[in-house]
Amino acid sequence: MDIGAVVIAVAGMAGTLGGAFVTQRAAERAKRRELDLVRDREQTRDDLLLRRTCYVELNRDARQFTTALNHHLHLIREDAVEDADRQVLDEAKRAHRDRYSEAQMIAPDEVLARAGAVNQALNAVYGRVKRLERGSAAGSAAGDTPDAVAAAREEIWELLRDMRAAMRRDLGVSPDG
Repeated sequence: MDIGAVVIAVAGMAGTLGGAFVTQRAAERAKRRELDLVRDREQTRDDLLLRRTCYVELNRDARQFTTALNHHLHLIREDAVEDADRQVLDEAKRAHRDRYSEAQMIAPDEVLARAGAVNQALNAVYGRVKRLERGSAAGSAAGDTPDAVAAAREEIWELLRDMRAAMRRDLGVSPDG
């Protein structure tokens, strides 16, 4: 056999095997890219679901805390606050604190800014309600009358609307809230 023919045969065979190898590698890379894309989509979906769940619970708990403050304020006006009422208010405060803490870890800055404003307002009104409940002189000096506290509590509803609108924008539910 001629050496030239052997070289040509070996080159042909190497080309055939090399082509198959290159094709296989390209297919593996394409499959890997496809798997990465699927993983990225799943991660995005999971992140969105996590934020949605957190937002639903934060919105609910902030509203329940606001409602509990409202109820407690009515009880103070009627001079009818009992231990069970204090426990209900404190449980609403704890539930909101827990949800807000969760949101601090996963919410984007715009949502967190709105949630922080709600949190600050709720805690400020809570402090004023507790001073009223105790009938403390510090509360009286600060102007913590039932009407003043009720007005501050009413402002929370607007903050809640702003927070909910930011959450809805983040979730893509509404472009303008």
